[in-house]
Amino acid sequence: MAIFLWSAQHFGVPVDRIAVTLWILGAFVFANVGKPLRAQRNMLRDWSVFAAMLFAYEYSRGLADQFGVPVQKTLVRNIDRIIFFGADPSVWLQERLNISAQLAWYEYPLAVTYMTHFILPMGTAVLLWWVSREQWVRYVRRLSILFFLAVATYVVLPVAPPWMISKEGLIGPIKRITARGWSHMGLHTVSKVFERGAAISNPVAAMPSLHAACALLVVVFFWSKMRIWMKPIALVLPAAMAFCLVYFGEHYVADIIVGFAYVWIACVLSTRWEDKHVYKARK
Repeated sequence: MAIFLWSAQHFGVPVDRIAVTLWILGAFVFANVGKPLRAQRNMLRDWSVFAAMLFAYEYSRGLADQFGVPVQKTLVRNIDRIIFFGADPSVWLQERLNISAQLAWYEYPLAVTYMTHFILPMGTAVLLWWVSREQWVRYVRRLSILFFLAVATYVVLPVAPPWMISKEGLIGPIKRITARGWSHMGLHTVSKVFERGAAISNPVAAMPSLHAACALLVVVFFWSKMRIWMKPIALVLPAAMAFCLVYFGEHYVADIIVGFAYVWIACVLSTRWEDKHVYKARK
C-alpha cells in the first residue's frame, strides 16, 4: 500500500488497463506471501487472461493500421442520423444542456459515472476471485467473449468518435467535456489520469462502446442474485453511462446499442457452453 501511495503521489493514480492489471498482480503476489508456490502459479495463470485481453485492446489500433483498414468517419454518424431522423444526438444534447464555463450540477455525477469504467469491471473480477473462483470464471468467460468481439470489431471497423470528427467539421460543434467535472471538483489528478489514459488508448475504438457494455455486463451478471427492488436501481448505471457517453461526445448511440448487443451475445454463448459442459459434468 505504501508503494502504491508513493507512486500515486509522484506519477498519478493509474487507470490505463495494463498498469491497473500490473498493480493488482503485484498486490496479489504480496497477499499470497506464505502460501504454497502452486497458489502463486494459479494466481498468475488466472490473471494472465486479463493481461492478454488488455494488451489485445491496447494494440487493436496497430492491427487495424497494419491491415490498412481505413477509419470510418461518417458511417456510424449516418446510422445515428437515421435513428434520430437527421439529428446528431451528441450535438443535440450539448446544444440543450449546459456546456458553459460554469458546470451544471449533473456534470459531476456523470463524470463519476464515466470513471467507474476504470474501476467496476476490474473491481468485480478482483472481488469474485477472492470470494468464489467458480463465479470468477463465469464472469471472466463473459468478459473475455465481450472483449474478443469488441477488439475484432475495432480491427475491422475502426470508427472515429463524435468529438474527433467534429474537429474536421463532419458533425456539428462538440466539446469534449469528459474530464472537466473532476477538475472543477479540485481533483486534478483524476482529470490528468483521464488525459493520460486517452493519450495511450485506441482513439478510434468507438464501435462498440466498452464503457456501456461493461457497465451492463456487471449488472447482468448479478441480475439473478438481486432482489426485485434492486434491479431498477442497478439499471441506472448502464443508463447513466449511455447518457454521459453521448453527452460528452465520446460515442454514438449506435456504438452503445452494439455494445449492449455484444453483452447479450457473450452471455448467451457462455450460458450455452456452461449448460453443455460445466453443469452436465456435475450430473
